[in-house]
Amino acid sequence: MRIAIIGAGRVGRALGTRWTAVGHDVVYGVRDPGDPKVGDLTAVATPQVAVDGADVVLIALPWAATQQVVSGLDVGDAVVLDATNPLAVNARELVANPSLAGAELVRDWMGGARVVKAFNTTGSGNMVNPDYGAQKPMMPVAGDDEAAKAVAIGLANEIGFAGVDTGPLSGARDLEHLAMLWIRMAYPLGNGPDIAFALLRR
Repeated sequence: MRIAIIGAGRVGRALGTRWTAVGHDVVYGVRDPGDPKVGDLTAVATPQVAVDGADVVLIALPWAATQQVVSGLDVGDAVVLDATNPLAVNARELVANPSLAGAELVRDWMGGARVVKAFNTTGSGNMVNPDYGAQKPMMPVAGDDEAAKAVAIGLANEIGFAGVDTGPLSGARDLEHLAMLWIRMAYPLGNGPDIAFALLRR
């Protein structure tokens, strides 16, 4: 599978490294492919070149940059995984929106692309190493396209998470709040980043 990762921060790099390791073809879309800061990445291109022909596009950008970058992208029929969170500058609260989840805004900015909210509810350290023994960390996904959600769940499962379908894209607001809970528990409450949510069944 060809995966374009828009953004080369900690989340994009973590997921790109893991997906490369399991055999996917990963390219990073960045503003300046010649920037020495991305010289360690195996494949870089401008965002549009990166998404051309991609099966999956991961959006892993700071919220403040997301609209400008994704609004001009033509991703065709690719599955778009929205790993962003609409965080305020202090990264301790969500930017208020009375009607739409961040993922719904991403869908609208991208002209109705097949957006799935995924990979936004835990830290990059867990993406690098999701091993918590017998219990796999949960990776909830939300979207309106069932086939696209299945792709997201499969990509989560491949790298050690337990992908969970949490319903339509409108439910992405809950996932964004879950991300805020993880951040609060990990940092202000002092648990550190080696924590993860799991779904237990019996």
